[in-house]
Amino acid sequence: MNKRIRIDFVSDVSCPWCVIGLKALEAALLRVAGDVTADIHFQPFELNPRMGAAGEDVAEHLGKKYGAAPADLERSRKALRARGEELGFDFQMTRRERIYNTFDAHRLLHWAELEGRQQALQHALFTAYFTAGRNPSDPETLADIAAEVGLDRARAAQVLASGEYAAEVRERERFYLDKGIHAVPAVILNERHLIQGGQPVDVFEQAIRHVVAG
Repeated sequence: MNKRIRIDFVSDVSCPWCVIGLKALEAALLRVAGDVTADIHFQPFELNPRMGAAGEDVAEHLGKKYGAAPADLERSRKALRARGEELGFDFQMTRRERIYNTFDAHRLLHWAELEGRQQALQHALFTAYFTAGRNPSDPETLADIAAEVGLDRARAAQVLASGEYAAEVRERERFYLDKGIHAVPAVILNERHLIQGGQPVDVFEQAIRHVVAG
């Protein structure tokens, strides 16, 4: 019998390991497709909630925040590229020159969930930032990306200009912070079982099978 599972995927648009986690999760869901149907809900988390509108240079930001030297950054980029290739995602990290504020992107994702296009928009935002190097804080860019996945561009622009869904996004952010989520990706199965980080496909598959069996 096919069983349903709720999956809350807590992530940030500017988090490369969230890309890895999502691609691995989706690969695991393909493996269990005959037995499990998943309802995925993307939940907001901001790695840099106080980031200004202009953003910051990636190398400078990571150096200040994590003490990462250029050699460390290059090793991380190579590891991400390799994991991305395995999962079918093209990281072009040299195009990602700046870290940006992502709050408006999360507001757009909240609206996209209401329109039934949240997962498509999440993928498009990851590709726009990590493959094409586009700015996920720019309203025009965000409206364009929304249109690319079949959402109404004019309505997307209206959402971005109006500040709609800001309270709802803040509420969801606080909810997961209060639940102890302080790093992403965080994948929560049936609102009870937590998988932290960009885990391998096998880890997600085993966890999903365990949850639906239990």
